[in-house]
Amino acid sequence: MGKVVGIDLGTTFSAIATLDDRGLPVTLPNNDGEMFTPSAVLLLGNRAIVGQAALDAAQEDPEHVAMLVKRRMGLPDYGRTIEGKSFRPETLSAIILRKLVQDAEKRLGPISKAVITVPAYFDDTRRKATQDAGKIAGLDVLDILDEPSGAALSYSFREGYTPNVSVGNPGQITDKSRIILVYDLGGGTFDVTLVKLLPKRFQTLGIEGDVRLGGKDWDDRVVDYVAGKFYEKYKDDPRTDPQSLVMLQAAAERAKRTLSKLEQTSITCNHGGHKIVVPFTRKDFENLTRDLLTRTRLTTQQLLRQVGVKWEQIDRILLVGGSTHMPMTGQMLQEISGKAPDNTLSVSEVVARGAAIHAGIIAARTQENRQLLNQTAADLLGDVVEISVNALGLGVEVRSEAERINDILIKKNTQLPAAESRVYHTVKPNQNRVRVRILQGEAHQADACISIGECWIDGLPPQLPKGSPIQVRCAVAENGIIEVMALDMTSGRMAKTSIHRSSGLSDEEIAQEANWVKNLDIQ
Repeated sequence: MGKVVGIDLGTTFSAIATLDDRGLPVTLPNNDGEMFTPSAVLLLGNRAIVGQAALDAAQEDPEHVAMLVKRRMGLPDYGRTIEGKSFRPETLSAIILRKLVQDAEKRLGPISKAVITVPAYFDDTRRKATQDAGKIAGLDVLDILDEPSGAALSYSFREGYTPNVSVGNPGQITDKSRIILVYDLGGGTFDVTLVKLLPKRFQTLGIEGDVRLGGKDWDDRVVDYVAGKFYEKYKDDPRTDPQSLVMLQAAAERAKRTLSKLEQTSITCNHGGHKIVVPFTRKDFENLTRDLLTRTRLTTQQLLRQVGVKWEQIDRILLVGGSTHMPMTGQMLQEISGKAPDNTLSVSEVVARGAAIHAGIIAARTQENRQLLNQTAADLLGDVVEISVNALGLGVEVRSEAERINDILIKKNTQLPAAESRVYHTVKPNQNRVRVRILQGEAHQADACISIGECWIDGLPPQLPKGSPIQVRCAVAENGIIEVMALDMTSGRMAKTSIHRSSGLSDEEIAQEANWVKNLDIQ
């Protein structure tokens, strides 16, 4: 049957975890003995090299290396060619997943099922793309899990799980009710989530976030600063040369990491036969990026207002994501909350470990998958309840006179699973088909929302008058995947589908990409 694992598919680093004999999560090292694998792919013909070697190669040969793939998830392509070829983000992500699984299988044996994490603020298109990446990698994807939910699971098990295997007691999860704020600042995305932890119950109260804000944006500010200094001196911009840019980006990231521990450092930039060394202090870095931190601060405060929770009601602030190593993040949170954030868990391992716990919870629910767990883990996880919410509102595009508006059916932060229906009306006489276009977002204007797909009701009765009723029902599953059903109330004709997404892969395309990845020599 194989093993179950949890995978944190990150923007800059990825990790994989499983459950040990006591049902506790453990991170699995890669072939290099590292707990984290850089999310970089070097393609050389029929070979793919994943991890640090690919990251190193990017400084010499950036045109053959894909990085920051996660920021392209949900889009039709990676954004530039690699080896002269165009690739889907799902396929590049699948190569990373395959590498993680290959390395883990050397310790665990065959791996058949996995939970993969995504930022809580990922929309349906990005979630579907992540699920497809898992399929292309040859995995049975048990679920797509929000990263902050994974972190909260890890936290709860660390705090309240008290194994006593010697006397046959599988242990228990914390018996105290508490509210946790998960501040998750990764390499490419930012989420903030409120979670209520109860005995054997994990309830997400609300989610806010920004899928275009992460540690990479801090790095880019440093890159622009140093490039500006270089241009002042030599009237040449190192960002115009791919190799110089990659080397400067790497130097900027190193400086950011150094300044998390020291008060000052220097950044070297080489380009066009010239060299500059720029002194750089932590104060410089914080002044340069203060507006980015303010964005996370405003998002966090907005979430508390939406959910109606005050800082004094929050028991713990949990830091997640490698970018929370920056001292400025913890200082800001302590300033606005009056509480010292909890950084006792490994901020980069906690999501993968939570995904492994979630995989165990799902596996324990069915007899078939329960065989993948030992008895201790199955007993511990079998009756755990997880309750999530949708991060984005879900609506239908409708016409109101001359404008197209977003009519919200399911509000954001609604407990999942959720379903809602509403009756709409045809806009002209003798319509023979109706398009139902599904939107995600809170904006009133349809164009300001994310179009995630549509379905059609064809073959409407002839001579249908204007204003004939069409009932639309939207449903969101626990993992955020959306289904839509439309009913012509005149003829009784119904269309039910998982919606035809405006982007994404078909089953045939997934099979084709999976076959290519399967035949790839991944190292």
